[in-house]
Amino acid sequence: MSERDGIFAGDDPIEIARRWLAEAEKSEINDPNAMALATCDADGMPNVRMVLLKEIEDDAFVFYTNYEGTKASEIEGAGKAAFVLHWKSLHRQIRVRGTVTREDGPQADAYYASRSLQSRLGAWASEQSRPLSSRGALMAKVAKITAEKGTAPKRPPFWGGYRILPTEIEFWADGAFRLHDRFQWRRKTAEKGWEISRLNP
Repeated sequence: MSERDGIFAGDDPIEIARRWLAEAEKSEINDPNAMALATCDADGMPNVRMVLLKEIEDDAFVFYTNYEGTKASEIEGAGKAAFVLHWKSLHRQIRVRGTVTREDGPQADAYYASRSLQSRLGAWASEQSRPLSSRGALMAKVAKITAEKGTAPKRPPFWGGYRILPTEIEFWADGAFRLHDRFQWRRKTAEKGWEISRLNP
């Protein structure tokens, strides 16, 4: 039996990530695709927040956000980000680090159109990360945007996706007596092949 049989089996970390997420979708009560996204500002000060992973492509992880918020500013400045998916129900997590590119074409349009009308209008109304005088002011802006944009608003030019191309993926599974199992896939660039290592817990 090889070291990476069972839940760690396979040589493509993207496929393993898809498999783990599919399992989590059956057991996690809320948002199995919720991930803690980490970025750094120009001074190297880290930031982390929860976002929703919307797609695992053949070589990237995709999420969507406002391009004028703090996270986008930090992503654009560094060109890099990291995230962790953690599932209590499975006692597993996936950590990813990599470079980031925008997804602001037809794929972003299609995802935006698939969201509820309220979420689409909310994307127009929110000046993400900037000061807000009150919730009432936000709701008034939503009402104004609704009157202006109607029931089929186009995707805002300041809202779209980011694609994280991993250079490092780590799979972690809880082990007895805190002797966890950890396997790490690493590559220097997205064009290089993966090197796989077992890590100490």
